[in-house]
Amino acid sequence: MIKEVRFRERRSFDKLAAHPLQSWAWGEFREKTGVAVIRLGRYQKSRLVETAQVTIHPIPHLPFSIGYWPKGVVPSKVMVEAVKKELQKRRAIMVKLEPNEIKNQETQEAIKKFGGRTGLIGGRSLFTRWSFWLDLTKSEAELLSGMKQKTRYNTRLAEKKKVVITEDNSPEAFEEYWKLTEETTKRQGFYAHTKKYHQLMFNTLQPMGIAHLFVAKHEERTLATWIIFVLNGIMYYPYGASTRDDRNVFGSNLLMWEVIKFGKRNGCGLFDMWGSPGPSPRPSDPWAGFHRFKEGYGAKLVEFVGTYDLVINPLLYWPYRAGEEVRWVLLRLLRKIS
Repeated sequence: MIKEVRFRERRSFDKLAAHPLQSWAWGEFREKTGVAVIRLGRYQKSRLVETAQVTIHPIPHLPFSIGYWPKGVVPSKVMVEAVKKELQKRRAIMVKLEPNEIKNQETQEAIKKFGGRTGLIGGRSLFTRWSFWLDLTKSEAELLSGMKQKTRYNTRLAEKKKVVITEDNSPEAFEEYWKLTEETTKRQGFYAHTKKYHQLMFNTLQPMGIAHLFVAKHEERTLATWIIFVLNGIMYYPYGASTRDDRNVFGSNLLMWEVIKFGKRNGCGLFDMWGSPGPSPRPSDPWAGFHRFKEGYGAKLVEFVGTYDLVINPLLYWPYRAGEEVRWVLLRLLRKIS
């Protein structure tokens, strides 16, 4: 039986969440931004055994919408059909799925089982296909020895220079985080959500114990700020920002090490560093620096099973997709000339 999951079942819902983006709190946050959220559960007798959280995004100036189903498990065939029926009611053209599953023979076979019959095809990714995973069940000594020599040296140097790392979830710390986020995105040429988006996200997830704000300081100057997620024994690094003044002090290196130790203290067995451009990125790739930084901690590069579009309205899907391709081309051009 598949039905809508109610608020009173939120704890059971969260236990099955494969990623923070499938947590009840993330759904609450998205609702606060004005996005509709669907939460479905598959039950065996009275026990919840599978969940799906899908956000609904209206297409501007058109009476249609797009569904987004990020970072769940590879869904069962019956769950896919249930989601499809719910989205048909909302005049959705498609639902984008990005399962939080590693690409291997088993997950690829699971996708193939329902892919052809349900209108599931490969789509443009929103999340990166790759990420770094660090095994936190190792001892601190093992983790240190697993670092690249330069990373370990920089981390120790930041300790000698008396960089201070603290968890600070105060409004003042958030303002520092946002200030550095604006500085970093401008410097790197990245796109970022608005301050309101980040504020709503943090204020919703932090009281639930998912979001944690860390600050690196040197001689009272803030060098770097990160927001870390923790859910179901896994730690994630979704948001980080730093100042140019960090280059010779290496506060970010010590911040990463202290966050790793925080994860271990809080019972996390895995650290998902949230994204990489993939093996051997070009030096010109804007993410190449982040790739090298994460790689220095001895983490394993993993590839996810992929991005798929569950087509609901075949007549409108291909015109919509063509329009999206044009939109991304224009965005890349704007970034180059800005």
